[in-house]
Amino acid sequence: MSDSVPSLCLCGASPEEMLSGSTVGNRADQLKALANPVRLRMVDLIYHGGGEICVCEFMDHFDLSQPTISHHLKVLREAGLIQSRKKGTMVRHRVDEAVFSILSALMDRFSRIRETEGVPQKTT
Repeated sequence: MSDSVPSLCLCGASPEEMLSGSTVGNRADQLKALANPVRLRMVDLIYHGGGEICVCEFMDHFDLSQPTISHHLKVLREAGLIQSRKKGTMVRHRVDEAVFSILSALMDRFSRIRETEGVPQKTT
């Protein structure tokens, strides 16, 4: 078979079952944001901080300047992973539980081998 001819996919998945291009793009952006150790630690700190913390609380856990911490929070916010709200002079940050539920479902989806009829599964 020539390299220019696409091979026949025997995955058995219908287009409706597969992730759409926009979904793939959104989830990839969210996972990229979480792939940074500082940002992953920030999300973990929010979790351990009762679900919502202010930027000053991040300062106690990182040897980073306030503008750098704010940058990381902005990346998390733009990826839709956290929400921020102003409370007096402070800004409080919390995870978006719905987005993390979606990411959890995505990881759960990939943690199981998809059963397909008539397609031999690889065995090792």
